[in-house]
Formats: sequence, C-alpha cells, structure tokens
Amino acid sequence: DVTVSDLLSGAIKLDIFKGIVFVGGFSFTDVLDSGKGWAGVIKFNDDVFRQFEEFRNRSDTFSLGVCNGCQLMAVLGWIPSNEGLPEDKQPRLLHNDSGKFESRFSSVKIEPSPSIMLKGMEGSSLGVWVAHGEGRFYFPDESVHEMVKEKNLVPIRYVNDQNEVTEEYPFNPNGSPEGIAALCSEDGRHLALMPHPE
Repeated sequence: DVTVSDLLSGAIKLDIFKGIVFVGGFSFTDVLDSGKGWAGVIKFNDDVFRQFEEFRNRSDTFSLGVCNGCQLMAVLGWIPSNEGLPEDKQPRLLHNDSGKFESRFSSVKIEPSPSIMLKGMEGSSLGVWVAHGEGRFYFPDESVHEMVKEKNLVPIRYVNDQNEVTEEYPFNPNGSPEGIAALCSEDGRHLALMPHPE
C-alpha cells in the first residue's frame, strides 16, 4: 500500500510502478466533494502531480479507480480523454438523483470498449455492490458525452432485471445517463468505475 503521504514525503516514487489502483472508501470523509480533497493534495504539490502525470502518460502503465478512486480519476482528468480535457469540459460525478447514499447490490453489463481490464468480458452481466452518495456521471460538455459514445468509452452500464441498460431507479442507483457505471481512457489503460467489484 502506498499513500499520498508517502509520495509527499519522498519515501516512494511512482516511477517504479506499472499499475495503480485508486481504492474506494472515503477520502477526507467525502466532505470535500467527490474526491476533490484527495485530488487537491495531488494537484497542488508540483512534484507529486508531475509523478502522476508522468505515470499516466507512460505507455507501459495502467490504472483502476473504484468509487472514490473513480471520482479522483475524473477530477485528475485521467478518463475519458488520453490528452486530458479543460476542467470545464471534464466529466465529473455528482450527488445521486435519489438524494441519499445508496448501498445496494446492482447488476451491470460489460460493453465493448478499449478497456484492457475487461477484454473478453464483453456481453457479461454481473452482480456488483454499490456504495456511494455521489456516483452520477455528469457531462458539462455534450460534445464530450458524444465522443465517449462514439469511441465506446463506457465499458460498464447498469442494467435492469431484463438485462437492459437503464436509468430507472433502483436498478441504476444514482441516475447516471444511459446507465453509465464506468468510463475508460481512449487507449484503454485507465478504467474508473463506481461499483465495488472487489
């Protein structure tokens, strides 16, 4: 396990790793809004931020973000664009449409995508736990939403009991458009998902 504190102190550097898993859970008790506190510690330390950017841009690396880790990857701009997006166009995660924390067993379907972690799983439907208060994907720029659809960068979607992609509650626990439960980068190396497969 490596903490951001380890990176801040210089006890360890990201250049020795090929993979990162940004774990779920509550960074800063989630009072700073969808992983923003966690991202702030990274973004506002030049050396640590440089390490993260270099890691992301290396062709031999991969990352997975789960729940709070998904929120972090969105704030850092690791998904969906390989190049990153201006902050005002970057997809983010907002409060669930239900207005409450959702902890339930949900069903998802694996869609065709460039995600390296889901290769060969396309068409699979899986039961998975969700536990989040801010899990609704939001696209402030519709052209980014269109790009995500065109390039198949939505590898996981919530489905109902008929295995149909849904926005209907409670099958879709947060109200994400078109049942979006995850986004991946264009090159497929970075995957961010809200459900907890672990």
